[in-house]
Amino acid sequence: MNRIPFAFHGLALAAAASLAAPAFAQPAAADSGRLETVTITATKRVQPLQTTPIAVSVISGSTLEEANLNNLETIAAQVPTVNFRTNASNKDSALFIRGVGTISTSPGVEPTVSTVLDGVVTARPGQATLDLVEIDRIEILRGPQGTLFGKNASAGVINIITRAPSKEFSGYADLSLFQGGESRVRLGASGELAPGVVRGSISGMVGKYDGNVTNVFDGSKVNGYDRKGIRGRLDITPTRNLKISLIADRTQADDTPPTGVPYSTNVTTFPSGAVTANPLFGAAVSPVAPSAENRQINSEMKTRVSDKNQGLSAQIDWTVGKHQITSITARRYWDNVQFQDQDRMGTLYRQFNRLADAGTLEFEQTSQELRIASTQPGFVDYVAGLFYMEGKNDEVYRRDTTRCLGSTQAALPSGLVPCTAATTTTETGIATYGVRSKSMSVFGEGTFNFSPALRAIAGLRYTTDDLSYYHGRQSTAAAPGIAATRARVDGSTDESAVSGRFGPQWEISKDMMAYGTYSQGYKGPAYNVFFNMAPTQDNVIGPEKSKSFEIGLKNTLMDGRMRLNLAAFKTDYTGYQANVPDLVNGVIVTRLVNAGDVSTQGIEMDLSARVTQALTVNAGLAHVKARVKNFACPVGAAASCDINGRPLPFSPDWKASLRVKYTQSLGGALSIDYGLDANWQSETNFDLQQQPDSVQQSYTIVNASIALQSTAGWRVALVAKNLTDQSYATFIQNSGNHINRYVPRDDTRYFGVNLRYDF
Repeated sequence: MNRIPFAFHGLALAAAASLAAPAFAQPAAADSGRLETVTITATKRVQPLQTTPIAVSVISGSTLEEANLNNLETIAAQVPTVNFRTNASNKDSALFIRGVGTISTSPGVEPTVSTVLDGVVTARPGQATLDLVEIDRIEILRGPQGTLFGKNASAGVINIITRAPSKEFSGYADLSLFQGGESRVRLGASGELAPGVVRGSISGMVGKYDGNVTNVFDGSKVNGYDRKGIRGRLDITPTRNLKISLIADRTQADDTPPTGVPYSTNVTTFPSGAVTANPLFGAAVSPVAPSAENRQINSEMKTRVSDKNQGLSAQIDWTVGKHQITSITARRYWDNVQFQDQDRMGTLYRQFNRLADAGTLEFEQTSQELRIASTQPGFVDYVAGLFYMEGKNDEVYRRDTTRCLGSTQAALPSGLVPCTAATTTTETGIATYGVRSKSMSVFGEGTFNFSPALRAIAGLRYTTDDLSYYHGRQSTAAAPGIAATRARVDGSTDESAVSGRFGPQWEISKDMMAYGTYSQGYKGPAYNVFFNMAPTQDNVIGPEKSKSFEIGLKNTLMDGRMRLNLAAFKTDYTGYQANVPDLVNGVIVTRLVNAGDVSTQGIEMDLSARVTQALTVNAGLAHVKARVKNFACPVGAAASCDINGRPLPFSPDWKASLRVKYTQSLGGALSIDYGLDANWQSETNFDLQQQPDSVQQSYTIVNASIALQSTAGWRVALVAKNLTDQSYATFIQNSGNHINRYVPRDDTRYFGVNLRYDF
């Protein structure tokens, strides 16, 4: 059984002790000492967090800035029930909420967790990896949100809201410098451009990091990044009842993530437990020593990925009588170029083939949402609307396989046989494929106010999907990792579905609200379109559907100085879309199937407390039991299907977070902020097929900061990340004859400084 480690347990006890401190121990002050009221748009209307019948976690933009959290991967580590799958390309990334997410590189598969940026849904998982600039808050909606947010929200929604321009002219300059050659610069300005009519803002960022993995082949640093972005916004108010928001953003990322670092040369088979040793692979990557804390690779290839994310959106809010009409028109683009070393070795030997991949992706989407919402209290408060999205994805993927089966060179002491140019051959495959998708829906949800204390919500969404694909491949010959030439094929499907949400809401008192909901989720059909797509994979993958029950209690305590929100849930998924291992010419690949039925159930807690005027505590805890109920084993699977009752990947049973901030006044204009945060999670299996080597043991990451600030607008902070120097992996992967791990930025302790000036 997993237990909370001592480090986190001690922090929890300290926080509990501070919460128990009597209020009268603090001197009186003009400040009420209460928490600020948090308003959210989780129901597509502005509503207080404590009266919204949904399990929601909210992270403010200021918290993100102070903690140096710049993307969803780092944010997921801070939020219980949310996890992130990293890989060598953004195409392979995925978000998980309550233990459920979709892992696939296919453009014909939509995510299970929806990412929404200023009201605009991003259709592909890789779009969610963009650096975050000028964030007001992030709302994490847990559980199926298909009624208001659509079909790719069957596990939850990450709702990102950026800052609106201010009335008074203001700006900021922010510089962060960290060990390891990491630096980030952010600049922004905001203000009124035409009195009473136009406000505008513009912000930009530049970030660089050398990396924390060494390539011993040439001594270079990898696992770093070079990113830049810009965002502009205009808010136009021609009349009191009309507001127009125009937003443009663009980010460019050039990252150098390796395809994992060697973790082990022993591979354990499930369920037998048989261990296969591969000492030749260990010799081939020498002088790299595979281990759980290894941060070295030996590769002749520079693995890298380049990303461009950009978009334009226009939101119009028009108040007519007792209603508000909202239109959101958007167009977004995502370009991805990747180069991957699939053999992970620097020298070619007879016993191992060299596999080098290169891929390009061009994606564009157009979306339109039109809705109407009531603005005055009545028996029914409602929102209803229409939604349309169209996506176009085109990709070219190339794989080169080099081998020297005929080499007669003398074997090295390790047993490896070197190759010569005369015996070396290279086979190449180039696949061209793409997907076209259209989705249309009509939706509505109402809150029925039976009395001041008793309400009920009811909502439905009707969705239609049209999905088509094309695929073709030219190969010089069938070879390891390369399937034979395949003439272009096309396929299409369409589907429609109804999803909804229903449940009562009871105001037990002015400070306590209870709710219960029954929700249905729906994720559309899919095609497993990828480089080695074969005729046996031309079939459509059916929709994934879910049914969820949730009860919650939202409390405001200690005269407004504490919020304690609790939720319990159970969700069953049918037609679960998942990847299973398959073999293509001796190389392990993944095959997307309707893998059967899974379930997730658990309890969650969110706590915010202003213990004193100087001390603030935020904590979260989640116990999520995500399990396979009935696995439908596909014919020819390259791994055991005896996984019923086993955990879903990327889902620890327990996860907790704690943030403590104390502000000490120095008199006059100066004060000092002391910050401490800790994140703990129990052991996690990263493999649906329960690969025993793909397990990350429980760990705790502790961060701290101390900041001197002035009311004149400047702030200087010293930041420490991973104080206990805890090494861990964000992904552990079976690559056939060895195990790899993916190294996070904070795999070791490091320090930095942040300088900020607001004017």
